[in-house]
Amino acid sequence: MTGLGTIINSCMVIFSGILGLLFGHFLNERIRETMTAACGLSTLFIGAGGTLSKMLTFSGDGQFGTAGTLTIILSLVLGGLIGELINIELRTEKFAAWLKVRSHNEKDTRFIDGFVTSSLTICIGAMAIIGPMNDALYHDYSLLITKGILDFIIVMALSASLGKGVLFSVIPLALFQGLMTLIAALIGPFLHASALNAISMVGNILIFCVGLNLLFSKHIRVANYLPSLIFAVIFSGITL
Repeated sequence: MTGLGTIINSCMVIFSGILGLLFGHFLNERIRETMTAACGLSTLFIGAGGTLSKMLTFSGDGQFGTAGTLTIILSLVLGGLIGELINIELRTEKFAAWLKVRSHNEKDTRFIDGFVTSSLTICIGAMAIIGPMNDALYHDYSLLITKGILDFIIVMALSASLGKGVLFSVIPLALFQGLMTLIAALIGPFLHASALNAISMVGNILIFCVGLNLLFSKHIRVANYLPSLIFAVIFSGITL
């Protein structure tokens, strides 16, 4: 069944979010801050590891090198420019504010922050793109189930520290991965491996930025860099 991987992933996010909400109130503020920092550190290293795995090259003479630097620069600069013009971050926050009202959580001061942070963490990255592609093309759900396990841990910790808004991140998750599944079914066979590597490389940089936002007060508008993933495909043939 095409799309089963996303359904499983979404169910795991809902279940873990509920667990975090049920038991989060037993944790004091100090423990919640530590859990948020742990999520930030984990997200940093997941993003850094994913990026470096695509950038680093190893030559026959035992020397390390890097590839895709120009792809990263062009994708992030142009993608960030388009994202700022559209202001995706503001639109995401407005959607979160609408959900906050519709779900009768007007008094929850952490709702928007929790929704945006969790949505960006679980929706951006190689697994959220390549997983649905494997689902659509090969009916292979293993990567999305692995992603679901990682999301389970992260969402449970985030919902315990940031509240109900985290649980609603399942909406963009289901929509985004469902869309990726549909796109993969249509154009996946025509995508070259270099395009998938470029998407993974740039996507993991955005995950790294989410980790920075969790750890430090300086706010990077990560959502406004989402068009960078499209430019990553366009510039994927550049090896520098």
